[in-house]
Amino acid sequence: MKPVILLVDDEDTIRLFLEKTLREEGYEALTAATGAEALEITRSELPDLVLLDLKLPDTSGLEVLRQIKEEVPEVCVIMLTAFGDIETAVTAMKKQAFDFVSKPVNLEQLLITIEKGLESRKLTRELFELRRRFKLDLGDDYVPGESPQMKDIYEVVKRVAQSDTTTVLIQGESGTGKEMIATMIHRYSSRRDQPFLEINCASLPEELLESELFGHEKGAFTDAKSQKVGLLELANKGTLFLDEIGEMSLTIQVKLLRVLERMSFRRVGGTKDIKVSVRIISATNSDLESAIMAKTFREDLYYRLKVVPVFIPPLRERKEDIYLLLKHFLNHFNKQFNKDFHEVEDSAYDAILNYPWPGNIRELKNMVERVVLLEDDTVLRTDHLPGSIRQGTAPAKEISSMRRLEIALSRPFPEDGVAFEELMGGVERELIEKAMREAGRNQSQAARYLRLNRDKIRYRLKNLNMDEE
Repeated sequence: MKPVILLVDDEDTIRLFLEKTLREEGYEALTAATGAEALEITRSELPDLVLLDLKLPDTSGLEVLRQIKEEVPEVCVIMLTAFGDIETAVTAMKKQAFDFVSKPVNLEQLLITIEKGLESRKLTRELFELRRRFKLDLGDDYVPGESPQMKDIYEVVKRVAQSDTTTVLIQGESGTGKEMIATMIHRYSSRRDQPFLEINCASLPEELLESELFGHEKGAFTDAKSQKVGLLELANKGTLFLDEIGEMSLTIQVKLLRVLERMSFRRVGGTKDIKVSVRIISATNSDLESAIMAKTFREDLYYRLKVVPVFIPPLRERKEDIYLLLKHFLNHFNKQFNKDFHEVEDSAYDAILNYPWPGNIRELKNMVERVVLLEDDTVLRTDHLPGSIRQGTAPAKEISSMRRLEIALSRPFPEDGVAFEELMGGVERELIEKAMREAGRNQSQAARYLRLNRDKIRYRLKNLNMDEE
């Protein structure tokens, strides 16, 4: 893969000459004539090295250097300077420039300096990666659970980590700690010294997610101004964590299935197969089996992903872990806000224990943070807690019937069963509401969406008291 160098100089002749030279030397060359353009390209393309002129038409090279180092500190910057600006160039080196080269440029000296700079960047990236892994090992939210369910999960994690090619599917509600479990699998595996990369499949549109995962070649689409290496390639020999896998489009699901089958892929717009060895860990808070029935998730991919399934129970089903988490978060936020909460009032603890925690560990953490930040006390008291927790009921916002159905299908039936009529009536109402909304309140179109005739949807609207709505 060619190193990418960004050349920033407002003199056209110098810019064109050096761009041609860099390409002939085997580098991928990008160019900018202003500081603003340089910063924009640095943010979007993440070059390996920047050749930066000290004098630019819209700002100073020193200011551009400062912003680059603030936003992308691992990028190597070499200053280009006229002979009379040597003192300023030395100042730039004090501000984290790697080196400077005087104009008129001696090509041999420039190429040697670039080579040294790229080697320096490689070492810097390795240092950043080591620091990042150290943070992974000492994550703030890691608290060993004492509940039987979590102890069983930790045993599965240790066993599956020993087989470093096995795919894992982690399921559980939002906020239960799926990312932490993925991190543990990586940390205990033989891949622990290699990259651990993650992406949320729900946070990006299809085209951008595809580019992030597989990378793209220059010119593959309108904004593809240079080659981009994707996460699959960057995670080679390591682990790739795909969060919210259920939100991935069917098009990308096909490509991911091919990766799992062949351990190779092509960048967007590419013709060359790229071989990788990467462990895929995926996570979801939705019911993928229901998604398969709805034909929004591929059954063959589902079974490829869940070679080892891990289900993390919600916090309300492992109350033994609540006290440990509560004390951990109190200690954490005491240090952060310079407070001294060291006790929990009995009635406050009872309220916390009996609350259903729909947001799970994340909600508990946010609650503790708010109390420690806003209250001046040494004891966490009942009147510090939000009203919903004191009353032992979830906030007014209801879980959708669709979500309740997913939960019911993904777990064993509770002892008191499920309210079938109420649940299915809610699902029917939500489907009809969605169809009517997308049809612009046109009953005939809504009926087509649901494969019903118009009389049947009118009957259901009336039966659910939705006809006036």
